[in-house]
Amino acid sequence: MKQFIFPLHKEAPKYKQIYENIRLLIEKGQLKSDEQLPSIRQLAETLKVSRNTTLIAYEQLIAEGYIRSELKKGYFVEKYEPIFIQVKQSLNRAENTEGDQYIIDFRAGAVDQASFPLKKWRKCANEVLHEQQSYIYGNRQGEECLRKQISNYLFQSRGIDTTAESIVIGSSTQQMLMHISLLLRKRFSSIILENPGYRGARSVFECIGYNVEAIDIGAKGINMDQLEKMQSKLIYVTPSHQYPTGTTIPIQERQQLLQWAMSNGGYIFEDDYDSEFRYKQQPIPALASLNQDCVIYVSNFSKAFLPSLRLSYMVLPENLLEEYQKMFAAFEQAASSLHQRAMARFMEKGYWESHIRKMRAVYKQKMQELVNALERRFGDAIEVIGQHSGLYILVRIQTLYSEEDLIGKAKRHGVKVYPTSMYYITGQPDTAMLKLGFTNCSIEEIRQGVELLYEAWK
Repeated sequence: MKQFIFPLHKEAPKYKQIYENIRLLIEKGQLKSDEQLPSIRQLAETLKVSRNTTLIAYEQLIAEGYIRSELKKGYFVEKYEPIFIQVKQSLNRAENTEGDQYIIDFRAGAVDQASFPLKKWRKCANEVLHEQQSYIYGNRQGEECLRKQISNYLFQSRGIDTTAESIVIGSSTQQMLMHISLLLRKRFSSIILENPGYRGARSVFECIGYNVEAIDIGAKGINMDQLEKMQSKLIYVTPSHQYPTGTTIPIQERQQLLQWAMSNGGYIFEDDYDSEFRYKQQPIPALASLNQDCVIYVSNFSKAFLPSLRLSYMVLPENLLEEYQKMFAAFEQAASSLHQRAMARFMEKGYWESHIRKMRAVYKQKMQELVNALERRFGDAIEVIGQHSGLYILVRIQTLYSEEDLIGKAKRHGVKVYPTSMYYITGQPDTAMLKLGFTNCSIEEIRQGVELLYEAWK
């Protein structure tokens, strides 16, 4: 077994550097097929990094087919054909060229690797690997053990009184939306979407052939007067943490929205995006807790836990459940049965709720640090939006520079920030507005990033 010693620098995430170094050793033939790699613990100790960092690097190598994991034996190099690896290598280099230029990446949606409950998750995963059910095809609607745990969690945390029978598991929010919108397409030809709003949802509905109507988002969420004048009977909303503005629909508007759906024989798609992370008050009960007959509730484990887990779920109204089951009776489950069972065990042991509480505190600290650093440096020249919840903020900048100009200036100083213009179906904000995530940045990186932005934009 070879021991790896290679330098790690600060310009890129350590897990990415480990992954790239091992990948190159395999591609160059310096690591042979079936050769054993150091354990996660051994590699972490050798390189002076956390075990979580080495685990993420190994998981990426497994996902791309470079190595494999064998139970109770360790990690081994997979067999490969060099001609295909060389093509993949050149593609990866092209893809990574831009990413390597950044010192700080304010990406939204990444997780805090240092806070990931690796030991607890591994324990749950190992336990279910020894169960017979883990070696057979799973339930098409999702593993019952996970659906029961989700049902309990939704009742306690979101106020939704539902059963495992009404819950459907999938691999992503887009997959959930795709399935249910296919079912509803024969009854509805158009849908109302938030403006600005989640581009991934818009892509799904447009792909299936829905006509899209845009409804404006204000300080209290959707414009109810505008809604009453629209023709569509379907609407997609993110009421607890509007994407991307971070606004919350108050109870009065929620009741009006439900009344609109019931009186028109329509449905509301409720995407409960980032609802776990509120920093100044308790999470608000979901729209589906007020009425389940006309609300299709969708959520996932990606933002709060691990994006690569690929686990999402939806709660269907009783009047759609049987029709859904018939329509997708021949479709295999897209989400990993092993991941589902491991997550069910994770929730059953109480690890999920303790993880959420911990991450709420971690992300609150990072959010406050980012906001404070921006306000100290920029003063009245910026307006921070959405700082009371979620995993990112929006920054409106008082400048004559365009969004594209500001992103380019930040890039030249080694900082990656993100646009918001693509979230608009119609119109654009009067002044440039950028999105800054903070979850995978350390406190020091947040401070450094803001200093670099000040130098870029002053």
